[in-house]
Amino acid sequence: MSGGKSMDIAGDTAFFGAMVERMPGLWAKLGNIETSYLKGDLDGIQVQSPIYIAGLARSGSTILLEVLSRVQGLGTHRYRDFPLLFAPVAWNWFLDKTPRKPPAPAERAHKDRILVTPESPEAMEEVLWMHFFADAHNPAVNNTLDGSSRNSAFDAFYRDHIRKLLLVRKARRYLSKGNYNIARLPYLLALFPDARMLLPVRDPVSHIASLIKQHRLFCEAEAQDERLVAHMRRVGHFEFGLDLRPINTGDTALTQEIQALIASNQPVRGWALYWSAVYDYARRCLEADPALAAATQIVRYDAMCASPAAMLQTIADHCGLAPGEDFIAKEAAGISAPTYYRHGFSDAELAIIQECCSETAAWFNVPVSA
Repeated sequence: MSGGKSMDIAGDTAFFGAMVERMPGLWAKLGNIETSYLKGDLDGIQVQSPIYIAGLARSGSTILLEVLSRVQGLGTHRYRDFPLLFAPVAWNWFLDKTPRKPPAPAERAHKDRILVTPESPEAMEEVLWMHFFADAHNPAVNNTLDGSSRNSAFDAFYRDHIRKLLLVRKARRYLSKGNYNIARLPYLLALFPDARMLLPVRDPVSHIASLIKQHRLFCEAEAQDERLVAHMRRVGHFEFGLDLRPINTGDTALTQEIQALIASNQPVRGWALYWSAVYDYARRCLEADPALAAATQIVRYDAMCASPAAMLQTIADHCGLAPGEDFIAKEAAGISAPTYYRHGFSDAELAIIQECCSETAAWFNVPVSA
């Protein structure tokens, strides 16, 4: 998906993406060589108070990323960083030296009103997690990482990668959107004790409706072009489509049930169980770790749409940002609840969502209603 804007893959993206996928170890080594070469430039760059946006897909995480990416001093991945993510300085240098006609902004593949270009912020760091954690997206094993888990090779590479990204973006703090990081919040806080977490939560009814819609869109597109499946695998997006891989939050039998239900004619129960499993895991993490709870701001999607200025100010305060009233007002004006689709659930399906999600939704103080 060139620039992420449509269900098309540019030839160069497919070529380089396949090359990196075939030889990830080589590119990781080149990334380390790049780090060594830039030692003098990187010595003065520290990873301080990184901001992590992590919630189940379709929870409002992209809106948060789009808004915060415009705050001065924050640096994030962009669509252009794929596929040579392992060496961000060299790759961005190459792109800057390669004349290209800037594409016009276009609605991204999700068909959700968000317009993007190759310069738009995007979730890209999953490529690194997949390289260092072989089972990161294996639904047959527990995909969560707690605070006692460590991968020293990843920790060093990841920290250096962030420092290089800050160098490229001329930024002071790292901003990350990674939906799968909802299963790694304790790990990230152990790595960066001053990190700020933003946990978007959406009411289950509209959230599940959006998940079902996106899964259908991606399945239809991938059935027509098999290259899309490969591209989604390479960028580490398994939330939707023919290669759907739910996050295993520690209950393999439940994960298998979720997969089977979504693949059958019972997608509402499958997605409802998935919503509950993911957010219940997050709840348990927050309850068990006061430091993580203090570092985490829950962002309720309905509250953000109803009172965007107030929510954006809360987020800014939590993250230690001072974007100013004018910035808040301008960004708030662009946030509203979606009106381009309705859930269409029957009473029986609404009852299923209520049954599966009500307890967890109550803890997060989000409604379960039509």
